[in-house]
Amino acid sequence: MSNELEKYYNKFCEDKRLTRRHGQVEYTTSMKYIHEYLQNNKNAKILDVGAGTGRYSVELANEGYDVTAIELVKHNLGVLKSKGSAVKAYQGTALDLSRFSENTFDMTLLFGPMYHLYTTEDKVKALQEAKRVTKINGTILVAYCMNEYSVIIYGFKENNIRECIENGKLDEDFHVSAKPEDLYDYVRIEDINKIKDEAELKRIKIIAADGPADYMRPVLNAMDEETFKLFIKYHLSTCERPELLGASSHTVDILRKEPKA
Repeated sequence: MSNELEKYYNKFCEDKRLTRRHGQVEYTTSMKYIHEYLQNNKNAKILDVGAGTGRYSVELANEGYDVTAIELVKHNLGVLKSKGSAVKAYQGTALDLSRFSENTFDMTLLFGPMYHLYTTEDKVKALQEAKRVTKINGTILVAYCMNEYSVIIYGFKENNIRECIENGKLDEDFHVSAKPEDLYDYVRIEDINKIKDEAELKRIKIIAADGPADYMRPVLNAMDEETFKLFIKYHLSTCERPELLGASSHTVDILRKEPKA
């Protein structure tokens, strides 16, 4: 883990990110699909890799699921453990889940690791590790930060576009080229497809986890509660539409581990 990443999460309030209105959209959407593929199986075992401060794992444990969490950053892990939930939490990396046997979990969540892995090889390795510990016919949900959101917001809105081109952070096709000191990596749909294919997993569906919400932070914050509920309803009705995927700030790829042929 880079020192930059450790320093970042020591300062960044990860625990509050998904409680703000734009974060609530992402959280509500992800939980909807988690529950959909758990299919009310209260005996399901869930692995949350890159669990952060436990926003998902603690809630799922409170709902009665058997939840194990892996988190790289000590500060985040400490916050997770301080919540006193039934989550079994360990420090570790998505690239090495060797503490777990094959075919252990009904569902595996990768809601953070892909943000901070900077090569296709590492992303594939993380997904292969998740696949290994997931049961046959189990479900893997993988979150990504999307390229166009980064270019539009950081590049154009915050007026860093020329600097990004000059220092090689963007190629001629405006694809982000990130390194560890950049903290986050950003992908396009074709990148996600390549990672999924190399890991030999079957896609169930891919969703825009927060759609336009991140672009609309002031607008969402100004909404009254009823209007915000309507926005959530609109988003949930459109988040599978392919025309919204690439422009969302986050996507979630929902995959199945199939039996070997």
